[in-house]
Amino acid sequence: MSQSDDSRGPEQAQAPLIEHLVELRSRLLRAVIAILVIFLGLYAFANDIYAFVAQPLMALLPEGSRMIATEVASPFLAPFKLTLVVAVFIAVPYVLHQAWAFIAPGLYDNEKALALPLLASSVALFYAGAAFAYYVVFPLLFKFFTQTGPEDVAVMTDINQYLNFVLKLFFAFGVAFEIPIATFLLILTRATTVESLSKKRPYVVLGCFVVGMLMTPPDVVSQSLLAVPMYLLYEVGLLFGRLVRHKREKDAADSEA
Repeated sequence: MSQSDDSRGPEQAQAPLIEHLVELRSRLLRAVIAILVIFLGLYAFANDIYAFVAQPLMALLPEGSRMIATEVASPFLAPFKLTLVVAVFIAVPYVLHQAWAFIAPGLYDNEKALALPLLASSVALFYAGAAFAYYVVFPLLFKFFTQTGPEDVAVMTDINQYLNFVLKLFFAFGVAFEIPIATFLLILTRATTVESLSKKRPYVVLGCFVVGMLMTPPDVVSQSLLAVPMYLLYEVGLLFGRLVRHKREKDAADSEA
C-alpha cells in the first residue's frame, strides 16, 4: 500500500462520523424549528391556555377568591412558560420521529419492528397520564385543598407557583403511565422474568398505594384513583411480557424442529 493510500485511511474513517454528526445537527435543528413554529402559533393564545390549565382550581375557588401574581414579571412569564411547555408537548411526536429517522438505519429489521410500536405507545401513555392528571386528579386535589383551610383564610394562589405545581404533576403522572413499557422492557431484555415479577405483586400493590398516598389527598378514593390504574398498567406490562415469552418459546421450538 502506498503512502498516499495510508494518508487517506484516517480521513475515510472520519467521513462517516462527520456525516452522522451533520445529520444529527440537521435533525436537532428541525426539531427545534418545529417547537418554535408551534410556540409562535400558540403564543397569541397564551392567556387562554393558562386559563384552561387553571380551570380545575378556578372552578373550586370560594366566591370572591382569585389567582394572584406576586412577582412583577409573573403575568407575562407564567403564560409564556406554559405555552413553551405545551409547544414541546405537542411537538414530541415529531421530535421522536426525527430521533427515529436518525437511529433507524442502524437497527435490524426485528429491532425496527419492536422499537417503533414501543416508541408510539410510550408517547400515547405519557399523554394519557397527563390527561388523567388534569381530568381526574386535579379536581380531587384542588377540592381538598380549597375546602380544608381555615374559614377566615382567603385562597389566592400565585399563578407561577400554581404552574410549577401542575407541571410537576403532569410529568409525574405521565411517567407513572409508562409502567407497562418499563415492565415489558425488563422482561424483553431478560433483566427479570414474568414469574419473578408476578411473585412481587404484593409489593407492587403496596408501592402503588404509597405513591397514591404521596401524590393525592389523604383519602381512600383519590389514592385509589391513582394506585389502581398504576397496578392495572403493571398487569398490562406482564401480559405483553407473557406474549414475548410465548413467542420466544415458539421460535425456539421451530428452530429445533
